Amino acid sequence: MLTDTVCVALSAGGLAIALLTAYRKRYLAATRIAAYALIPVGLAMTGILDWLTDLVFDPGVWLGFAVLGLSWLLFTVSRAVERRRAGAPDGAGELPPAGRAGRQPGLARRGPAANAPGTSRSGRRGSAGRSGSGDDDFSDIEAILKKHGI
Repeated sequence: MLTDTVCVALSAGGLAIALLTAYRKRYLAATRIAAYALIPVGLAMTGILDWLTDLVFDPGVWLGFAVLGLSWLLFTVSRAVERRRAGAPDGAGELPPAGRAGRQPGLARRGPAANAPGTSRSGRRGSAGRSGSGDDDFSDIEAILKKHGI
């Protein structure tokens, strides 16, 4: 009987803390605290503390299992909400700014010699520019650059 009283007191204190946390608009944390607070009274009501007496036929035992189930449900819901919040990156649905929609960075800033295929940053042709197969690979890119006047 004393253990049941202690369990009820622990649960009441935990629920009071959960209410204060909810008052501060921290609902996810309050839900988790409430789930923890229901465990002692659930264990006392299931009869785990008094395992040998009245386990199967006492309706209070089944009510205790229901309270433990409610505690488990609160844990599950709070974890799912937390994972959903953590999984959504900041600005996930944002579109790129209008001025940069189709623009490739760095192409318009350098001169045409710097963007030609087979040239390095210094403007000299590298080994890729001398080979016959390298020119064929870059012909599409050259056509696009010439079309835009680069």
